[in-house]
Amino acid sequence: MSEFEIVQEYPHPRDRVWRALTDPALVPRWTSTGQGGRPEGFVPEAGTRFRFVGKPVPGWDGVVRCEVLAADAPSLLRFTWRNKETDEPSFVTYRLEDTAAGTRFTYSHTGFRGVGGLVMSRLLQRVRRRMLADGLPPVLDDLGAAA
Repeated sequence: MSEFEIVQEYPHPRDRVWRALTDPALVPRWTSTGQGGRPEGFVPEAGTRFRFVGKPVPGWDGVVRCEVLAADAPSLLRFTWRNKETDEPSFVTYRLEDTAAGTRFTYSHTGFRGVGGLVMSRLLQRVRRRMLADGLPPVLDDLGAAA
């Protein structure tokens, strides 16, 4: 099985980072660095089924099917991830912790299976690193300026 973890620190309070990660109006601004990942039906409550809708590409319809497994605002969000309804799920976890300078955000994605899962894990890891390093900070800065 394949998995990856990304740890980022942001000079913003945990509540602000949580809001940027979970507010359906804000998520598309940082996912795929502003070009995708629009959540439909998302509420950070266990049992909620939702979809991330992005731009379709050959071999993918642009929809990720998810279900919230755990939510403890503003510290933890865990949900399943399926590219197709028939796929075995992989699992995404967001963990937020206070630091002296702001918030530590740990993003993990586990449960990829087989060679296809290894390829998907590598692809998603590159994309997520970019989103969290380049896409999320401007959203957090904008929220801070509006506060």
